[in-house]
Amino acid sequence: MTAMPLEADPGPDAGVAPAPARCLDIRNLSKRFGGVYAVRGVTLRCEAGEILGLIGPNGAGKSTLINLITGTLRPDTGEVTMDGRSLVGLKVPQCARAGVGRTFQNIRLFSHLTVRQNVEVAHTTASRHRVGGPELHSIDDLLARMGLGALADRMATTLPYGLQRRLEIARALALAPSYLLLDEPAAGMNDSESEQLVDLIQQIRDDFGCGVLVIEHDLRFIRRVCERVAVLHMGEILTIGGPDEVLNDPRVIEVYIGGGEDEPA
Repeated sequence: MTAMPLEADPGPDAGVAPAPARCLDIRNLSKRFGGVYAVRGVTLRCEAGEILGLIGPNGAGKSTLINLITGTLRPDTGEVTMDGRSLVGLKVPQCARAGVGRTFQNIRLFSHLTVRQNVEVAHTTASRHRVGGPELHSIDDLLARMGLGALADRMATTLPYGLQRRLEIARALALAPSYLLLDEPAAGMNDSESEQLVDLIQQIRDDFGCGVLVIEHDLRFIRRVCERVAVLHMGEILTIGGPDEVLNDPRVIEVYIGGGEDEPA
């Protein structure tokens, strides 16, 4: 009698499509603080040239997830790869040089430097440690693209709030990232500034060819700028899909109403 072959164990990633050649790929990522999971089993992918939104109520784990991706925190379990290269274990400067740029929820400019000098710090770092990757843009080009060319010699912290946000993005782009993580870029902006930022982010994606992960509470902004949206709730991915599909999902509406956030519209 011929023995039947044993079926292979499908493993934890069964049913997950193979990662594209170029993507920021997060697999089964978890982080605990004491006995509490801040991030639990998160699997998420941002492809090159994609604008992906990440939303969730306060305390959902969004900032922890970004800190895990960028080397501020080290995961307890799981993997983060960029274009096939593991980022786990790299420190913040190493992740940045590898091609992951970010801005911060609370603006972190060099207050004692001018607009140009803030961008120059990052540009010089990228020039010294450059090994392949996207083309470096000149400082003047970056400032012009952000609408900051005429303000290059101003002290950074004297800029209006919306322009300080743009300066943070210019500084991140000076590293020529393959993936740009924007942490609440529209926070504190009025409707006109927010609309201009939508156009700017789409232009960055088109001109720089980078994938963009946008973390934001403004759901109308997310709907306008993103091609896909992931929802994080209590450290876990609740759903991922197109903006209209996700923002009209009853589970997402319940999470935001229960969390005190603006209802999707």
